[in-house]
Amino acid sequence: MNGGGGRARRLTRRLAVQNAGPRLLHPRRAEPAGPRGDRFTTAARMRWLNEASTRIGTSLDLERTAEELAAFSVPRLADAAAVDLLESVLHGEEGERVTGTAVPVTRAMAVRAIDALAELEPAPVGEVVNRLERRETLLTTECLRNGRPVLVGRMTARDYARVAPTDSAEAAMRRQGVHSYMAVPLIARGVLLGSADFVRAGDSPPFNRADLDLAGQLASMAAVFMDNARLYGREREHVVSLQRSLLPRATPHTPGLRVHAHYAPAVDAHGVGGDWYDVVALPSGRTALVVGDVTGHGLPAAATMGRLRTVARTLMMLDIAPDRLLARLDLATRDLEDDQVATCLCAVYDPADSSYTIASAGHPPPLLVDAGGTARYLDVPVGAPLGAGVIPYDPLRVRGPVGGRLVLYTDGLIKTRTDDVDVQLEGLRATVAAMAPEQLDSGGPLTLPRRDDGRFDEAVLLVAGGHELGPGVRLREWDLPTEGNPASTARKLVTEQLARWELGELADVTELVVSELVGNALRYGGGPGRLRLLLDERLQVELADTGPDLPQIQHADVSDEGGRGLQLINLLCRRWGSCRTANGKIVWAEQNVPGRDGDLPL
Repeated sequence: MNGGGGRARRLTRRLAVQNAGPRLLHPRRAEPAGPRGDRFTTAARMRWLNEASTRIGTSLDLERTAEELAAFSVPRLADAAAVDLLESVLHGEEGERVTGTAVPVTRAMAVRAIDALAELEPAPVGEVVNRLERRETLLTTECLRNGRPVLVGRMTARDYARVAPTDSAEAAMRRQGVHSYMAVPLIARGVLLGSADFVRAGDSPPFNRADLDLAGQLASMAAVFMDNARLYGREREHVVSLQRSLLPRATPHTPGLRVHAHYAPAVDAHGVGGDWYDVVALPSGRTALVVGDVTGHGLPAAATMGRLRTVARTLMMLDIAPDRLLARLDLATRDLEDDQVATCLCAVYDPADSSYTIASAGHPPPLLVDAGGTARYLDVPVGAPLGAGVIPYDPLRVRGPVGGRLVLYTDGLIKTRTDDVDVQLEGLRATVAAMAPEQLDSGGPLTLPRRDDGRFDEAVLLVAGGHELGPGVRLREWDLPTEGNPASTARKLVTEQLARWELGELADVTELVVSELVGNALRYGGGPGRLRLLLDERLQVELADTGPDLPQIQHADVSDEGGRGLQLINLLCRRWGSCRTANGKIVWAEQNVPGRDGDLPL
């Protein structure tokens, strides 16, 4: 019986070929193991589907999964295959319910064909299929509209017009000898994701019901993989969106320093969430640069990152010493109650002497690049990560070279699955040294090709370059005397300097501010220290002292003789504040500069 059945099938195939009319007969080729042979059994089908489960869905990427479905189908199931996905699915949405009326917008995602069918003209990959001239009458549209498979065992002249998307594609199908077609919907968890089309040509047997059932099982399996990729991609987009919303939207203008910040999310959604950076404008032209990396990934790490960045920014306005900032951040991290730790590196730039004061909490070392391109890692003392409870932290102070760059980053920039950390660091150093300054500023290391299958961890790159103060920026400093009348000396110094800057109209208020600051320093701060006058977009005066307590506005009764100095500063100035330093504190006040335009005299 088996022999008779085989002869009957061969006879049926021969008659089908004879009745098909003029077409191309392709040379018979060796068939791979699959559902194409006469001896294909149920066990073989199961083995083939089991292999499909290992060859399709190897990554959580929609486009790649669609390509894997098409590649696995050709030539095992069909001579050519095409996969279309709904636009809504590509945007991370759920998909659509089958209504029997509406035709969802789809996009061509993958095409695969044997060499003999290279001249076929399917919808180009990446093109919206709904824009094609025959969209409404195509059998693919019927498959999508009803959510049911379509089978054309032997195509007629009318069928070509319902399969080919254009007149030119129809002519190509006729020339190539395409004679059989089927389309199956991609449905997962009750929602429609897209469709898959299959054709056979030449001496290949026409599709039958068994082939359609097999294609349906293959499509169902692939649809689950695609839906997983959709869900995964949507989660990644949510995490990346949250991450980006928690990072600075722009770097502030700071005197004497240009900062370029770059963030690259991981390819893997589970690699996104914990890296952050910040650039904070501090009193009197100083700038704080912060990079950090929270352990863990996903939404919890992103939330922790956002809280730590907020705490760090707040603390920076109260204490500009990086080592004390990290100590306070360590306490804040332990209070988060989510058992996470973080690495962090903080650098404070002072344009008065072009210096960086740097402290590290378990973070990779920064790179200092001079104007000639020589790059070296700074030997910053490395403290414990934030949340570990091991403090204090030791700072390093270093002068920034003229025309040089300070490079801060997170470990996602150097991390690979194979190399030792020393190899990774040396690779980054050599890469940075070989780059032109403009390449480094544009985030060149973030765009370098990876040696693995993609960036499996997110990365932050912060490049800071010190430069001469601009033509509209002026900075002067004086050490006030400890004997005699330091308030009178301070008033004289600022009045004369404002006259040179042609800002005599600000002298009265500035004298009052300086007198109050010096008086408070004498009374509560152990005597005045260095006086700084900065003119940029606004005029800022600052006085340092060694006192430990930050000044506060006091309530003064009518009969009180004192207590109104800071009240006057608060009324006359745009804003004022105080923060701790390594040796005490500074108190500053800022005024608007009316009608500033152009360069200023020295």
